[in-house]
Amino acid sequence: MHDTTALLIELGAVILGLGLIGRFAGRIGLSPIPLYLLAGLAFGHGGLLPLDASEDFVAVGAEIGVILLLLLLGLEYSASELVTSLRTQYPSGAVDFVLNATPGAAAALLLGWGPVAAVALAGVTWISSSGVIAKVLTDLGRLGNRETPVILGVLVIEDLSMAVYLPLLTALLAGVGLAGGSITLLIALGTVGLVLYVALRHGRLISRAVSSDNPEMLLLVVLGLTVLVAGIAQQLQVSAAVGAFLVGIALSGEVAEGARKLLTPLRDLFAAVFFVFFGLSTDPAAIPPVLLPALLLAVATALTKILTGWYAARRAGIGPRGRLRAGGALVARGEFSIVIAGLAVATEPRIGPIATAYVLILVVLGPLTARWTEPAVGRLRGALRRKPGPRADPPPGHEEIAEASEAGARTT
Repeated sequence: MHDTTALLIELGAVILGLGLIGRFAGRIGLSPIPLYLLAGLAFGHGGLLPLDASEDFVAVGAEIGVILLLLLLGLEYSASELVTSLRTQYPSGAVDFVLNATPGAAAALLLGWGPVAAVALAGVTWISSSGVIAKVLTDLGRLGNRETPVILGVLVIEDLSMAVYLPLLTALLAGVGLAGGSITLLIALGTVGLVLYVALRHGRLISRAVSSDNPEMLLLVVLGLTVLVAGIAQQLQVSAAVGAFLVGIALSGEVAEGARKLLTPLRDLFAAVFFVFFGLSTDPAAIPPVLLPALLLAVATALTKILTGWYAARRAGIGPRGRLRAGGALVARGEFSIVIAGLAVATEPRIGPIATAYVLILVVLGPLTARWTEPAVGRLRGALRRKPGPRADPPPGHEEIAEASEAGARTT
């Protein structure tokens, strides 16, 4: 009875605290992710007030949070959209991987953590935060900009790549040999290919089988199916997160829209619990020693993301200012970097502190680079080219006309 009472008190305090933190973050225009991580650090082992009674419950909630994060991500995309993005954006995806995974892998090797940690930290620095970036684009009113489809295309490639990367990482962390890892990778590739094929050919039949006019029934069926598939995927060492992502891809149309509306509040709740749990599992005393490497890594990968956006937007025929906006928007890291670090931290606990510090830096820096990269570079160029004497400001619409002219010249 005493344990149950303590559990309810701690859990209630955690959820109430998350709600207040989320409201505060919304008031100041900041993503709540860094505040959730700080809350976890405050109440974890070595923090101000450790949580003992509710730790197991929060761990289960964190697993559900990861599953719901990937399910909702899968619901955002149809199989046809994923295939189209693969065909048109794969060069940008390859450049994105090389530029942004390499610094993480190199940092792990320089710190002497070994090849498995290098693969994990490469993933942490590679994957941008789809959630943070989507919110920033909405807040800045850029959803209709010419560079926005390019940004979304890069994010789609990254998210789909996780369906291959996460099973490979899971196998490496489990100590599986080359043969076992190859089998796991083949299972993952076969599963992804099969799901895409079924979703393309028979997606309507699957959605019709799951569909229900009763919101309660739809919620229960979609959530139950997702957790079941995630558990089976985990058993096959393909990763529960990937299983949830594939379920989201397989559902489309009105079913996907209805499930998204019903599950979004649950996703937000359990995702917040997940970020708190990651903070709980990280000792705050371990962060100061890695703060400088995390800062250097954050600055390096912020620049490589800007280069990624520049390259991807240039391939699409977008002008220099749009390329800078695309690069600045891709800088933010968040939920998926923490998912990867959360998988690795049990085998390589040293990744936890540096991943926490790294995400804290870039989840705050990302919205700033999205807003200021293009204006800052424009002002710098203006200062370098400025000559004595008055200079008239360009007329309204000058940027759009210039970019359209450049795109026309490329087409010609």
